[in-house]
This record gives sequence, structure tokens and C-alpha cells, in this order.
Amino acid sequence: MGDFLGFLSTQLDELSEHSTGIGNVWRTVLFVFRVMVLHGGAEKVWDDEHTSLVCNSDQPGCEQVCFDWQFPISHIRLWVLQIIVVSTPTLLYLGHAMYISSKETKLRERLKRNEDNVKLPKYTDDKGHVVNFKGKVRGSYITHLVIKILLEIGFIVGQYYLYGFIMVPMFTCSQSPCPLIVRCYMSRPTEKTIFIIFMLAMSCVSLLLSVIDIFYLLCSRGLGHTKPTSRTDKSALISLSQSGTHRQSTYV
Repeated sequence: MGDFLGFLSTQLDELSEHSTGIGNVWRTVLFVFRVMVLHGGAEKVWDDEHTSLVCNSDQPGCEQVCFDWQFPISHIRLWVLQIIVVSTPTLLYLGHAMYISSKETKLRERLKRNEDNVKLPKYTDDKGHVVNFKGKVRGSYITHLVIKILLEIGFIVGQYYLYGFIMVPMFTCSQSPCPLIVRCYMSRPTEKTIFIIFMLAMSCVSLLLSVIDIFYLLCSRGLGHTKPTSRTDKSALISLSQSGTHRQSTYV
């Protein structure tokens, strides 16, 4: 899991340069309160979930079958899958933002060379950071938020139907080869329930942040606090282009 954390961290580090302030808060919640807690605490709590399961039957294979029936997928693996799937739309948006940033960086280089018929960059600043969430960038950003919201809801509902949100200390099982109905007992159910509720709460916080981010963009029509920077950047490019054209005409 360490390699996965390193890869995801490296990729999403770029998000701070192409995201809203709310998007950066979402990234913090993802790493500090979901990924790090999952890696640092929850993994150890679930280490013994299979070996510590006790069923009141000596029938060979009964405990294994009952465990597989009660937990078709481990909570840990489900949460890791959730983090990967929910982060995927963000990584796709990040790729689109970096593509636009690369294109507009080339436009700035062409403007500095005083080339003709060059469009002015309208999404990024002189450092290549997205500052104007309009047009294609805005549509891409909102689309990735909507997909992320749907995925979060899907995983929350899926977890509810798979396990519920409370780890029961005992469950009954009548799967073959168990004789009749046997009772199986889980280890540390209270501690596991605390982690389940915590991870659920963090999923809801991430979901809420994504919803707020959408309303923020729809209401503000972009990032108000960064628009002046974008206009200044454009004015500088226009001045640079005009001064270059003036120098050329003087030489002629």
C-alpha cells in the first residue's frame, strides 16, 4: 500500500496548482483523514479479521466459508478501491488541465517571439497555473466533480448493503459444509465499528466538499480572487506583443 500512497500523492500534488481552494481542502481530507488513517491504523485493526474468527463448529472449512459469505470483500480493500476510484476523475481532470497549461505556455513563447495571429492565453497565468475556471476548464472541472459525487454515493450505498455501518460481534451462518446453523464471533467489533463510522464520516465530508465546490463555481463564475491576476497577465502579454510590433516597424 505504501507504493500506492506514494504514486497517488505524487500525482495529486499537482492538483493544488489547477484547483479551487475547496478542491485543495478535499485533497487534504483525502490524504490526512482517509489515506493516512487507513494506512496507519485501520490496516492493523483488520489484520486478524480472518484468523481471529471463531465459529462453534469443528467442521473443516466451515469458518472459511462463513467468513467469505459474511465478508465478500475486506473493509480495507473496499476503502482502498474507493479511494482509487474516487480519485480517478480528479486525475483525469488534472491531465486535461496540464494539457491546457502546456498549450498556453507555448502561446506565451510565441508571443515573446512576436509571431502573428497568436491567441492570448485565457486560462492560466505566467506560471502555467489554472486561474480562470471558464469554458472548457470549467466544464471539465464541474464534470469531474459530478462523477466524483456519484462515485462517493455509490460506494457509501454499496458498503451499507454489504455490511451496514456497524460491525456485529456475532453472526449466524448456515453455509455448506457447516452443520445446520453455526454462530461465528468477530474480534474487536467495537474498535472496527469506530473505524467504519470514521471512514463513513470522511466520505460524507469529501462528498459535501465536492457539492460546495460545484455551487461555488456556478455562483461565482470562476475564481474571483484569481481573476485580477489573469487580467494582469493578459495585459502584460498584450503590451509585450505591441512593443515588439512597434520595434519591428521602427527598424523597417
